[in-house]
Amino acid sequence: MAKILIIDDEAAILNLMAKSCRQQGHEVTAVQTGKDGIQALDTIQPDMMIVDLLIGDMNGLDIIRYSEENYPKTQVIMVTGNGSIETAVEAMRLGAFDYLTKPFELADLQRTVSLGLQNPEVPTRKEAEDFQSSAITSSSGGLIGESPKVKEILQVIGKIANNDSPVLLEGEFGSGKQMVARNIHNESDRKDAPFKVLQCSALPEELLEAELFGSPTSRGETIFSRAAGGTILLEEIHVLPLRLQSKLDSYLDEINTRRMMNDLPRHMDTRFIASSAKPLQESVEAGTFREDLYYKISVIPIAVPPLRSRIEDIEPLAEHFLSRHAERTSASIPEIDKYAKRLLEGYSWPGNVGELQNAIERACAFAEDNRIRPVDLPPKVTQKVEITDDDEKTTHHLPIGSALSEYIRKQEKLFIRETLKYNGGSREKTASMLGVSIATLYRKMGLKLEKNKMTS
Repeated sequence: MAKILIIDDEAAILNLMAKSCRQQGHEVTAVQTGKDGIQALDTIQPDMMIVDLLIGDMNGLDIIRYSEENYPKTQVIMVTGNGSIETAVEAMRLGAFDYLTKPFELADLQRTVSLGLQNPEVPTRKEAEDFQSSAITSSSGGLIGESPKVKEILQVIGKIANNDSPVLLEGEFGSGKQMVARNIHNESDRKDAPFKVLQCSALPEELLEAELFGSPTSRGETIFSRAAGGTILLEEIHVLPLRLQSKLDSYLDEINTRRMMNDLPRHMDTRFIASSAKPLQESVEAGTFREDLYYKISVIPIAVPPLRSRIEDIEPLAEHFLSRHAERTSASIPEIDKYAKRLLEGYSWPGNVGELQNAIERACAFAEDNRIRPVDLPPKVTQKVEITDDDEKTTHHLPIGSALSEYIRKQEKLFIRETLKYNGGSREKTASMLGVSIATLYRKMGLKLEKNKMTS
């Protein structure tokens, strides 16, 4: 149950929202004025605030600013009746989790409230930025890792940091693309200027367009102007709508032309980095990404490898996450025992560095005597799965995260081997029992069939 403050000057809507949140089991305080809202904020310090944009005595954005400055852990949902894109953008910039446009379905409200409350330990924007920037970087700002692949990326960064050519980072979700971008920024002459991130998949098309190119009432403010002199990272650019791809292509052309003419205004002077979890060449071939834009943003391509391909980086990353957790909780750094280390290194990490970070956070919560053991790790890492057969629970060790074809191949081979044992090593009996030809049996066992067997 969470404490929710709702501020709306329309009594009917206020009562409906309050009733809806109470049905979800939350403790609700509902007020109709901005003054009462500020007072309630100071008194109850809620987990979430739902605030209307236009309240009789106050602008909802001013209340959001007050909340962010004084109660940064309070999640905020803004409600607006005019559907103003610029206002929604401004609310998100101020720290709002999401916004709803009147009229909305109560189911949408309940869903948004649930999403906003999924993690009650919501960090402030500054805490989040600080944590993200150090999540897989060392105290000196360098990427953490001992693998040849990480060392190769660091060498590339050293060469291109002060080159303003666009960079394209490709790699799976959670592999650390944002950290590579931050490292490029931190190693460049632009390090004292802003580093701004825009997630293409996080905003609807209209909001995304307003953030990139401005709108009639935004007074020309865009992510480019806010990152003036610094670096922009456009995350998951593969989902950028084709219409906006065309506008971005033209805008980057203008930046390049004016840079060559030595006529680049301050608000256009940025280093452009894009990232994609999907190989953009495939999107170009599928016709969902503009070929001209692809070549424009991929002057310097960097492939960020998945964690499973650099096992030697797992331990130093885990140690770093442990150190960060101890720093935040003012506790001593737990030790990982050798059996837990083996499991960490044996797991395939489909969620990459982000999944490892979450696993370490969970392990810290369950660890006893300041020591992380296998039992403290998530079940999918230890590969233990409880399966109920005929009302009986059994525990199976399954390689969760590996490819299905590989698992089936190994299980098939194991089954053939055990059937061979049952038949005293007779391959003919085994093939007959399994209902396959002797040639198929040999193939699945990885053996060559003797010539006389093939002709008999």
